[in-house]
Amino acid sequence: MSGLFSALGSVWAWIEYTFDPFCGPVGLFTLLAGDGIVSCGATGWGDEVALGVKVTITLAVITLPLGLALGFMIALAMQSEEKSLRSAAGIYTTIFRGLPELLTLFIVYYGFQMLIQTMLSWFGSDQRVEINAFFAGMLALSVVFSSYCSEVLLSAFRAIPKGQYEAGSAVGLSRRKTMWLVVVPQLIRIALPGLGNLWMNLLKDTALVSVIGLSDILRQTGVAAKVSKEAFFFYALACGLYLALATLSSVGINAIARWSNRSGASR
Repeated sequence: MSGLFSALGSVWAWIEYTFDPFCGPVGLFTLLAGDGIVSCGATGWGDEVALGVKVTITLAVITLPLGLALGFMIALAMQSEEKSLRSAAGIYTTIFRGLPELLTLFIVYYGFQMLIQTMLSWFGSDQRVEINAFFAGMLALSVVFSSYCSEVLLSAFRAIPKGQYEAGSAVGLSRRKTMWLVVVPQLIRIALPGLGNLWMNLLKDTALVSVIGLSDILRQTGVAAKVSKEAFFFYALACGLYLALATLSSVGINAIARWSNRSGASR
């Protein structure tokens, strides 16, 4: 069994190297950098910058569904008939839309460590606890994203006529099926422009995690800039990478918009 896992690991490593868009055989840095400061290997910073891009994309992609799910539940709570749910959701969005994202990150990263250490001290343990920077960044960005996402989704909910719910009930659909088969498809179409803007903001906000030691694009290019004394070059490279990610995101969002509108009535 260990031999099988070893073989699978070797295959995956080969696939990862072959299709690496930066340091693979036909990667960007491999083809264009040559033996320069962004070449891959021991002579350049290509590997480090490529790692930063992967961390940034991974963090944003994992945060997105968590933030969407949490924002969806908060939007449902904000239009609930239960006053306590509406109040709790309103307090949540007010807090995390009002606090700077960097402060939220510090509260999550350092506050959770203090909370866990306090709980351990109650059991007589003096062990030092340090929260994973990736987890802290994902959690902080998720709550911030969800607070804005809930407002976008709430506006989309209110744009859907009440008759849609009644129509679903009239044809025998349960409340849950009416939500997923009738309301949610319209919700995606209406909320997509706002959610697209939030995704762009999320991509940029991932740069904040560099302050807690996570090796994202900004941290990796910042280290390279200090060591190589080529600050302008590496920060310009970081700008180019973020703009490239934003451009690819715009293409993807436009494709989703066309898909969501293809069943709409032609005008």
